[in-house]
Amino acid sequence: MKIVMAVIKPFKLDEVRDALTSIGVQGLTVTEVKGYGRQKGHTEIYRGAEYAVSFLPKIKIEVAVDTKQVDKVIGAITGAAKTGQIGDGKIFVFNLENAVRIRTGETDTAAL
Repeated sequence: MKIVMAVIKPFKLDEVRDALTSIGVQGLTVTEVKGYGRQKGHTEIYRGAEYAVSFLPKIKIEVAVDTKQVDKVIGAITGAAKTGQIGDGKIFVFNLENAVRIRTGETDTAAL
């Protein structure tokens, strides 16, 4: 089992969710986060004053999947989240040692 974590632009969330649903992903966790990568933020003007925005709003999606599904999940996220512009985001994959569904006690892949 693996955890696929993606950090994407906020306006791409619905497209990514729809893409994941279409390949059979049944659940995901979404968190609003802030950060920066190569774009290193930007400057904005508010009421005539210029200020630096160091951390940009992003969405972090976490999906627990069977190891066999990882490539399909990465492809779905990449296809739905890509704009071709800087700041599209990143995908990270982690090993998941075990999982337990609290309600039923199911473990590992059955719990996903």
